[in-house]
Amino acid sequence: MHKPCAVIPVYNHEEAVGAVVAELLRAGLPCVLVDDASSPRCAEVLQALAEQPDTWLVSLAANQGKGGAVMAGLHEAQRLGFSHALQVDADGQHDLQDIQRFLDTSRQHPHALVCGYPQYDASVPKGRLYARYLTHVWVWINSLSLRILDSMCGFRVYPLAVVIPLISNTRLGKRMDFDPEILVRLAWRNQPMQWLPTKVHYPTDGLSHFRLFHDNALISKMHAKLFFGMLVRLPVILWRRVRA
Repeated sequence: MHKPCAVIPVYNHEEAVGAVVAELLRAGLPCVLVDDASSPRCAEVLQALAEQPDTWLVSLAANQGKGGAVMAGLHEAQRLGFSHALQVDADGQHDLQDIQRFLDTSRQHPHALVCGYPQYDASVPKGRLYARYLTHVWVWINSLSLRILDSMCGFRVYPLAVVIPLISNTRLGKRMDFDPEILVRLAWRNQPMQWLPTKVHYPTDGLSHFRLFHDNALISKMHAKLFFGMLVRLPVILWRRVRA
């Protein structure tokens, strides 16, 4: 079965999220919105959007961070009967013209995680661009593989049968550390991945929730945790690679 939806974590992106939802619905993709304890104004916008057909809203009482919101949305998507979920940012940075291409690839490879690797325009902050490459190096080390082409892009189609057991039984990072950590942990399990280029621009409403010091500290802590986790799992990881 291939029954996809979109999962959209939202924290105070009331100016941009409406256009994102409209584009997804035009593409025939149902939407699960996750209000990550946004402002009253944003919550009001999300409530109005959720009154549309094929649109659902999960409201979190306390801010969980991007990863926590995505995980809540993935759980809700499975509860609603969907088999796959396209993770989409609410700020409009992802190129939604690529929706069909990602879904077609997911349909052709239903057990695979379909990931975007970004093609940036001039709007990308240079500091974040350079920091991404450092994260990529640590991801390659911790996954013992070069096959993860980009670890930070949140434009992905998750097969829920694969990711729900992982997020239910593993304590994953709940903020900006979520995107790279789940890829490494899936790579440890020899999870099939498909990679597609996608355009990324920053962002339509000028609002970024990346906290330079705090989120970089969380990501550094995550890399250290994964490194020691990789060492402990090294024989199992290599055995899975040999058997594949």
